[in-house]
Amino acid sequence: MSTSRAKKTLALLGALGIVTAGCSSPVTGTPQPGQPSSAAAAPTSGNPFSARNQCALLDRILAGQGFPKATPTVAQPTRSCASQKPSSGTEKGIEVGLFLQEGKLYTDNIAHPETARRGDINGRPSIEEPEQLNSPGQCDITMAVEPHSRANLGVTSDLTTAEACAQVEKYAVALEPLLPKG
Repeated sequence: MSTSRAKKTLALLGALGIVTAGCSSPVTGTPQPGQPSSAAAAPTSGNPFSARNQCALLDRILAGQGFPKATPTVAQPTRSCASQKPSSGTEKGIEVGLFLQEGKLYTDNIAHPETARRGDINGRPSIEEPEQLNSPGQCDITMAVEPHSRANLGVTSDLTTAEACAQVEKYAVALEPLLPKG
């Protein structure tokens, strides 16, 4: 990715942290129950992520794919991390961000309910939102983490939006078993 695209990506990740910390606009409908997750047991504190490090989780799901070590984002360094693989040759640039947020439902703060898609990742309720911040080549998936928390994975890239969504889906499938079980 170019330097200006990388700056835009960091700004988008920062805005995502600010947007998701703001007021709620849930997607209508009722999630359908899925199969139980194979996630680890939730910690006893009020924060289901207290025993997890977002950068370590991101590094684990990106291992072996040419990404550098994940680093905390500027806007939410205690909750979010990102890793960017720049364009090289025929390979398009991609940045992946992970935001772990306690106390917010996965249905909160849907920027574009008209394009959001409700689903599940390994039985865990989720919402996929293409171009959440009106940026082509960007796609997010937010998964429920009980009680009342969520994990958000975002891809910002030089890819098409459909390709970005395929990538974030792949990463979400890898992340889901590593999240606390509700």
